[in-house]
Amino acid sequence: MGVGAGSGAGAGSGAGAHDTARLYEALRANDAEPEGPARNARAERLLAECERTGDTPLLIEGLSHLLKVYNYSSEKDKMFVPFARLLRLWDERPGDFDESAAHSLHWMFKWVSSSMVDQPHIPLASIEKWQAEMERRYRLAGHSERAVRQGELRIARHLGDMERARRAYDAWLAADRDRMANCHACELHGQGGWLVELGRDTEALKLWEPVLDGQYTCAHEPHAVLAASLLPLLRLGETDRARAHHLRGYRMVRPMESMRDSVALHVEFCALTGNEARALEILADRPAYFTATGNPDSHMDFLAVTALLMDRLTALGHGSRTVPGPTDTGPGTGPGTDTGPGTDTGSGSGSGWTAAALAAHARKQALAIAARFDERNGNTRVSTLVRERMAQAPVLDRLPLGMRAVARLTPRTAAPASDVPTAGGEGAGLTESLAEARRLSEEQHPEAGAAWAAVARAAGEDAAGLGARDRAEIADHRGMDPRTAPGETPALFRGAAELYEDAGDPGEAAAARARAAYALALAGRPDEALAAVAGPCEQALALHSGGRASARQATGALVCRLRILAMTGEGTAVEEAARELLAFAEPRRGEPRMVSRIAETLTVLGDLAARRGDLREAAGLYARSAEEYAGAGLSWYAVEAEARLAGLSHHLGDHEAAERAARAALEHGGPYIGATGRTRLHLQLAETLGATGQTEEASQHALEAAHWADEAGDSAGIGAYARHLLGGQLLGLGRAAEAAAVLEAVLPDLTADDHGEGMIVQTRWWLGDCLTALGEPRGAAEQWLLAAEIARAWPEQRDHAMLANLAAQALYRAGLDDEADAAYERAGELWRELGDVHALVRTVRVRAWIAVREGQAGPEAARALMERAAGECEEALGGASAGERAHLLAELADTHRQTAELVANAADEGDPVAYGEALAYVERALGFFGEAGEEFRDARTGAELFAAWLEAGSGRAAEARARAGAVLALYEGAEGELAESRCREAHAVLERLAKAAAG
Repeated sequence: MGVGAGSGAGAGSGAGAHDTARLYEALRANDAEPEGPARNARAERLLAECERTGDTPLLIEGLSHLLKVYNYSSEKDKMFVPFARLLRLWDERPGDFDESAAHSLHWMFKWVSSSMVDQPHIPLASIEKWQAEMERRYRLAGHSERAVRQGELRIARHLGDMERARRAYDAWLAADRDRMANCHACELHGQGGWLVELGRDTEALKLWEPVLDGQYTCAHEPHAVLAASLLPLLRLGETDRARAHHLRGYRMVRPMESMRDSVALHVEFCALTGNEARALEILADRPAYFTATGNPDSHMDFLAVTALLMDRLTALGHGSRTVPGPTDTGPGTGPGTDTGPGTDTGSGSGSGWTAAALAAHARKQALAIAARFDERNGNTRVSTLVRERMAQAPVLDRLPLGMRAVARLTPRTAAPASDVPTAGGEGAGLTESLAEARRLSEEQHPEAGAAWAAVARAAGEDAAGLGARDRAEIADHRGMDPRTAPGETPALFRGAAELYEDAGDPGEAAAARARAAYALALAGRPDEALAAVAGPCEQALALHSGGRASARQATGALVCRLRILAMTGEGTAVEEAARELLAFAEPRRGEPRMVSRIAETLTVLGDLAARRGDLREAAGLYARSAEEYAGAGLSWYAVEAEARLAGLSHHLGDHEAAERAARAALEHGGPYIGATGRTRLHLQLAETLGATGQTEEASQHALEAAHWADEAGDSAGIGAYARHLLGGQLLGLGRAAEAAAVLEAVLPDLTADDHGEGMIVQTRWWLGDCLTALGEPRGAAEQWLLAAEIARAWPEQRDHAMLANLAAQALYRAGLDDEADAAYERAGELWRELGDVHALVRTVRVRAWIAVREGQAGPEAARALMERAAGECEEALGGASAGERAHLLAELADTHRQTAELVANAADEGDPVAYGEALAYVERALGFFGEAGEEFRDARTGAELFAAWLEAGSGRAAEARARAGAVLALYEGAEGELAESRCREAHAVLERLAKAAAG
């Protein structure tokens, strides 16, 4: 039924009972709608209709509803007029207020008094007057002053009157809790907030624990406490908890329009932990927050953290980035902004705002609101706090959240772990740079490349003054630099070879020509490369035999040939080249570079073994390669072999070896591998640890993998897999709220082409599990139905059936009976096709219970479905094996037991006919449970006790007593929760019988 249009309401006092009932129902329905202007507008229209009826109690209800929706919205400034009207009605016609309406009036006094503090146009004198009026009316109504003192604390904190605040806080805690006190969750939030203001973060967090762990909750808690806890946790170094509270908390506040102050705390948290891109997404979620002025205090908070975030972006070099901003104004016209539109360097909102422009605008607007408060308050406390908030320095350079920011910022490049002198020009600076670069090259140190890049910068564009050897090495290492364009490298190596010749080093020249050939292969020209490398290899070996090339130079050429052959994939040729290289290098182990040549060759041989399916030989070769590198003090080069060994061991089921190798690779790679390498290694360790049940640590590595994938620019590829894995691991740890946030964020990145349908289905499956744990069955059903739609086309249909069944369960829990019945029917068909009688029977039985719900087919239809379930069992028993027969008998027994429950539930209490019929079904159930065997003893005793209750309700005390006694005898001396539960229930039957006998 539509509401708010006025077409159904009677005018004046002539409204009928139907119109009144309709309006009460419409008010209740609107109360359940999402917060925001649309709900407020409906409440305003409904109030007008209530007023036209001339029904004062209905008008009171309409005013109370309007106040509530205003309070939980961004239009709090509209509360004061309807409250004054409601208060006047109370003074003039108290008899029209029932107990509930009177309670609501006094309850809303707190809202109004508190909201006045947030409105700078309301004078202090008026705020204090209303605070005193609240105290007077509470006293007259016999209420405790607890809520009054809490309100006074709010005023004192706002004004910075710390002495008055302390007195109010103490008085608040000392006053009795009564019906006017805020709920425990909200009170603890306020008390913890005061402790945080006093710098007592640890005490605040301890005080908040009952809210955070779900002991005390309400419509807006723990939402607000989760947000309030973020900065205290960061200050205390509890970063894991802070991350968890952000993931859990923002998901809760996101749909709630009234929680702008909490959203601001999440933006602030992201801005201070290196998650600026995540903060931009949060801004984009609620564009109306920039311009909704009904609550100036939260508006000021939101603008202040926006300025903080935009300043942070500007400091990071993203001042010209397009960002989400106010949609009713732009950087060229917005207040306080002189900056014109900038270039769109990211995935901004298209609002036209740049970070630099929005920083100026938000700062000016926040300070303008603060100035109004200061003028009202007669001090500068508010503007001081706002300035301090906007000037905060980052707490952490980065805190990985496990969520990809869609508006990803360009990764910031870290400074090299160790630099070399970079003095320009000639003389000592360049000499030192060359010496350092050569030293690092001799040590085969990973930073040698950076050192040679420093030499190139020191030499400048004109290196003509350098000797041929110096220039050869500079060109050689420019070719090795991964930042050099692939098309340039062959020429750089060839040029280096000529310079080596000029410098009188033909061995290095041959090796450089081999490197030029390898560069051709890397550029996608392997056949040309193979032809080009043959000459340099022959030349290098010939020079070595003549004493004019070192073993290092000769093996350098041979390694290039081996690498090129490995790229062509011709196994026999690769193995021959590898064996030739090993035969040359092994006898010369003591010479420079020989061990690293041997180790690399073993890795290539391991790859060959893996390709031909000899996985254990491959694992042994990788292990030998890593040992060679480690023994030579070159552990950073062992990373590739260790990573491959970890993957292979994981595949072979040797998780201990996989874990050991993955940890070694991560340790040895440390500062020397790039973002892509870190992603791969953390992901390997996450998978290995997860497989061995070390889920907590596994989730940390999955988190790191997701972060490094973002840094590597592969958020939608391997980053999506890492977040998928992280979400599943968080779910396994029981952290459903965090898991849901991660899985929801990863879903947009998953495509069947890039990630496979299986990953999409598994992600939605996990997300459905998360939403179920969070009490969101409708959302869970949606995820499972979407997953089922994909699995529908798979050859094997068990996943499809399971997902359909899960969706049906969720729809049932959500009270969507028609949809649940249809889903169970579909799931039953799938189970029938799969030959799973047990699952089929259970779907039919649930449909029977749906049938007896209000508005459904009714008891007769339910009984027919139970009979159908029993028939499925009986039919399956006809061809069942001995092993399956017992389970089918138990399924049949449980069907009869549930039929008994249906019959008894539909009857009046103690109805002898219905109870007798129900008892007959239970007797059948007991017979089948007995036939099924001792394995089903616990199910049988449950049915026995149900029979005892039926007999007790029918006046058959002796029979009921005998059944209860039999159950107690059966479990005598037994331990365990179920045994204890059965005994408690048996004693309850006996107590009821004793009371009836005594009564």
